[in-house]
Parts: sequence; C-alpha cells; structure tokens
Amino acid sequence: MKADAEARAKITFPVRGMTCAACQAHVQRALEKVPGVEQASVNLMLHNATVVYDACAVSPAELVEAVNDSGYEAELPPPARSIAEELRRHDEEEEAEYRRLRFRAAAALACGAAAMAAMPWHHTPAAYWPLAGLSLLVMAWAGRRFYAKAWAALRHGTADMNTLVALGTGAAFFYSLAHPHQPYFESVIFIIAFVLAGNALEARARRRTSEALSALARLEPATARVLRGGQEREVPVAELHAGELVVVRPGERISADGVVVEGVSSVDESMLTGEPLPVEKRPGARVTGGTLNVDGRLVVRATAVGGETELERILRLLRDAQASKAPIQRLADRVAAVFVPAVVLIAALTWLLSGSFPAAIAVLIVACPCAMGLAVPAAVMAATGRAAQLGILFRHGEALERLARADTVVFDKTGTLTEGRPEVRAFTPAPGVDAAEAVRLAAALEQASEHPLARALVRHAGMDLPQPAGFRAWPGRGAEGEVEGRRVLAGKRELLEERGVALPPPPERLAGETEVWLAVDGAFAGVFVLRDRLRPDARQAVDALRAMGMKVWMLTGDSEAAARAIAREAGIENVEAGVLPEGKLRFIERLRREGARVAMAGDGINDAPALAAADAGIAMASGTDAAAAAADVALVRPELMLVPRALRLAPAALRVMRQNLFWAFIYNVVMIPVAAAGKLNPVLAAAAMSLSSVSVVTNSLRLARFRLR
Repeated sequence: MKADAEARAKITFPVRGMTCAACQAHVQRALEKVPGVEQASVNLMLHNATVVYDACAVSPAELVEAVNDSGYEAELPPPARSIAEELRRHDEEEEAEYRRLRFRAAAALACGAAAMAAMPWHHTPAAYWPLAGLSLLVMAWAGRRFYAKAWAALRHGTADMNTLVALGTGAAFFYSLAHPHQPYFESVIFIIAFVLAGNALEARARRRTSEALSALARLEPATARVLRGGQEREVPVAELHAGELVVVRPGERISADGVVVEGVSSVDESMLTGEPLPVEKRPGARVTGGTLNVDGRLVVRATAVGGETELERILRLLRDAQASKAPIQRLADRVAAVFVPAVVLIAALTWLLSGSFPAAIAVLIVACPCAMGLAVPAAVMAATGRAAQLGILFRHGEALERLARADTVVFDKTGTLTEGRPEVRAFTPAPGVDAAEAVRLAAALEQASEHPLARALVRHAGMDLPQPAGFRAWPGRGAEGEVEGRRVLAGKRELLEERGVALPPPPERLAGETEVWLAVDGAFAGVFVLRDRLRPDARQAVDALRAMGMKVWMLTGDSEAAARAIAREAGIENVEAGVLPEGKLRFIERLRREGARVAMAGDGINDAPALAAADAGIAMASGTDAAAAAADVALVRPELMLVPRALRLAPAALRVMRQNLFWAFIYNVVMIPVAAAGKLNPVLAAAAMSLSSVSVVTNSLRLARFRLR
C-alpha cells in the first residue's frame, strides 16, 4: 500500500487550442485512455489539464504526448517554475490572445461593413469577384484559426465548435462560387467577425473570473536581494535557497517565508490575515513570502522558498480548485460528446428536407458547445476566487456543491470554537510530590505532542526539557512515555483509572475548565486545571448560522460540564461531549444516517476522521496538516465568521452553475429548431452564438462581486 501511495503522482500542465466543451471532452478522453492514468480533469477556462497517475506506469512526458497526438498543444512546465510564475505566464498569454482576437474581429467587421455597402451590386461581376476575394482574405487571415483547428480535429476523428464554424462558412463560400446569382460572401465575413468578437469578449470575461488567482500570483516578487559574500545581489526568486539571508527594503515584498535576523519594521500581512493594520517585526519574528515590508530594512533568513512557501501553498490549492470539476459538470460533458455530430446531422437534414441552404448554415453557426463547456468552470473559478479573497480555500469544485447542500454544522471545541491556546490555571501535586519536578516531567512528555493542552503544559513549564522516549499518544485521551527512565502518563482521569492509578476526587473548578491528570511510575503525581478562551467571533458565527436555518452542534472529547459551559457562551444548544476520535466519526455518520447533510469544522488530528466522513469538512487555519488533508475547505485565517460566509457563497455558486447550464441548454434547444425552420439569418446566428458563451461567463462574474453580510 505504501509503495502504491508513493507511485501515485499529480501534475498540472497547460493545454492550448481548446475552444469549447467538445475540445475539453476530447482532450480528457485522450488522457483517460493512457495506461496508468487514474483521473484526468481538463479545464477550458484555465486551458490546463490536471492528471493523477501511476508514476511507475506512465511519465509526464507521455501524458503531454497523448494531448499533442489528440490534435492540441501541451507542454511540461519547467521544474523550477513556481505556481506564481506559471500563472503570470498564463495571464500574459491570455492578454496576448485577447488583443489578437480583438484586432482580427475589428478588421473582419470593417471588411463586413465594406461588403454590406457593396450588396446592391453583388450580382454584378464588378462587385462579385472583389467580394469573393475579400471573403477569401478574411477566411484565410482572420478566420484561419477555425479552419486549422477543424482540420486538426478531423484528422483525429473528432469535431468541435471550430468544425461547425468551418463547415458553415466554408459551405457558404463554395455555395456562393457555385451559385453566383445567390452569393453569401458578406455572410461569411460577418459570421467570422461575430464569432471572433464573441471569442474576444469571452477571453476578456475569462480573465476577470481569474482575477483573484492572478492578484495572489502578483504578490510573489520576481527577484530577491540576497547577501552573498557580504554583498547584496539581486537574483531571480527561482535561484533563492533555504538558509540564505534576504534583504528586504521598505516598500518591497518579502520573497520567501523566513525569520527576521536583523532590523525592525512593520509588515502588511493583509493578503493572508485580512488584518489591515501592519504587524511589527523584530529579530526572531516569522515573516511570510508575498507580504509587504512597510517602513524599515529587514534581513530575513529564508526557511521556505519556491513551491514551499505559504503563498505558493495557497496558490496551488486555489489553482487545483479552479482546475477541478464539480459533479454538476458531468451532464454537460455527456452532451458535449455527441453535440457537434448531432448538429451536423440536423443541418444536413434541414437542407435535404427544406431545401433551404441559409437555414442549414444557420443551424451550424447558431449551435454553441462553448456555453456548455464554460457554464460550470466559469462559476467555479469566480466562486473560488471570491472565496480566496475572503480567506476561504475550496479544494475542488465538488466542495462547493457539498457545502451548498449542508443543513447542519458541527464544531469541534478546542482550537475551533475556542482559541486552542489553553493556559494552566492551577497545578495541584499529590501529597509528597515535588511540584516543580512533576511539572517538568509532564512537560517533557507533552513536548512530543501537538495537542493544544500538551502545548499549554510545555509553556507552563518554561524551562529546558529532556526528550521523552517511547512516546505514544492516545488520541482524545492522553499520552505516555519515558522521561529520564521514569514512566510518565498524562491525560484524562479515565485513562489513568484504566491503568490502575489510584486517584483522589476531582478538584473544584470553574465552568469550562479542563483537567489533565498526571501519573509517574504508576502513582498519582498531580492534576492540572486548564482553561481555554472562546474565539471572539464564535457567538456571532453561531448566531449567523442559526439565522440561516442551520442546526449547530458542538462535538468534543472534553467533559460534559466543560463542554456545556463553552456551548452556553457560544450560544450552542446541541452538545455531544466526552467522545473519542472514533466516537466523533460515529456521531457524524449517525447524523448523516438520520438525513442531515453535515459540514464539520475542526482543527486537530483527532478531528480528521470526522472531517473526512462529513459531507463537507472545514479545516481551521490553526489546525494540523492531518485535519487540513481530510477537509474539503481550508480557512486561511482563524476566524469562525468565515464558516457562515462559506456556507452563503457555496449555494450562490451552485445556483449560478445551474443557471448557466439551464440557459446553455435552453439556448441550443430553442435556437437550433428556430434556425432549422429558416427563421434565423446566418449572420444573426453567429451573433447569437457568440453572445451565448459571453453571457454564461458574465453571469458567473456576479460571484466575483458576491457580497457577504
């Protein structure tokens, strides 16, 4: 099993030449046919493919070759290129494509206007042949992309939007040559012009849906100023190494995660924390790449560079989310697979049965697989981008759908509802036990644990500690190990009782306090009383969720009394206390069996199974890697109000996806019969087809401006 996990790999690489849902489906099928590919997701909006594959069975180069063999262009990104650099390059290509399309569309429209002006004379030889030449020029120059891509698709046994445009305009051109008394040269020109104009508007709208991703990418500086040989040298960020000293002047962005070794300054961390006020940084303070140094010179020792920085991690999560597919996309994918051949058949039948050539051309031109291909990805990109601006990272498009359907929210207590930084209020040693020595032994054991209560004991000790041996954690219950040859056991009262440790009655404590019992060499050594504070926005978040109609639970391994006290403070009526990690998992499963659609928020290792079992798991920013890996949504900042905001955004995104798909399907269901009935001019069909895909992306852009109360 371990070898299988190590062989499993994931790669994202650019794919050029895709213009519609049929293109996207063709590339995806080509990748899925490669032996060793477990999963492939092709994104029309980002023009990339994300593939999960068996590295022992297939190489990245073979994946790229499969795409190239299918008639599209792909390449492997350079190994040293960061996500930010990759996105900057993508933006540059999108900008160049937009300018190119806009220029060619404008030129084609100008040619169309000239052809329209000559219409009264287009039957005469003096106008007929110049119009034919002008039409051919527009086809060969402005419309060349359609014919080249249609030919490439034909060679690979497939068809797409370019096939429809090429067939429609090509048939109209040759029909005009064969029937000089009934030419359609001006229609050919205007069809190409309107389709290009639509492509340009679509490209512009696509850029706007990815603005959040691009804005984050721009935060990573292209160069870094490093100290080498006592001299400051400016080098590309890709050449920066961990351990090097980086000089950051006022007004510059920090190029790597690291620790300040010299200087005092204020750093604007709003891109990560949302906090508008700069934070003072002194030697020993940690800084994050992409944040802005405001007013002082800092020397930072880089601890994480390139793809290992926090900014790159966020960019990778966001890019992967935007590249993934929501389940609702499957319907569009199935339709796209047969759409173009079906349209060609309808056009042929229209001509054969009605004898109307313009109607057949209109059928070919008005059909729009683009809108179906863009309907869901455009909404996913806009929604995940807006979420990232708020500090919410959706891991995949499916997470939006899962969260949108939630009607119950379950919160872990420690580290989620509370700040996860409990403090020791009191320690009561057993009679005859040296209190300082007992605290030292307990803290030495607990330094091997990442549980918030364990960290509180280490902070309380405040001294150099020996390393424990044979450490073993009992999730949700405690830990044990050897410290300097002595057997130390710390945790819940029940754990010590199971081990046969004789314990005195519990000490008096205030509501919301927690006990950690200590035994050394099998004998009771003392009891710690700790208290954690509720997060400042916990009550506000719970009230917001209840106002949305959500049922709210608190789930904790803590005692009933401590749990009830925190729950009352947070405004939560439903509490499940005293449960181990397995119990948390069973509780989530029970809620789901009862018909609840559960979103769970947690932060610790003991929450990971429950997060994975929930319909949607939400990992707190202060949480562990295990919790983050099991969750569908990650919060960048430790703010509980991000939970109701995510639960408001997700249904809005799902509504937009459904609207987009509805209008994309309805458009084709209505317009194709109208065109087949001869009620639609081919030129107007081209305009309608272009506007359909633009409208889908524009509708999705509403999510980028979505206001959350």
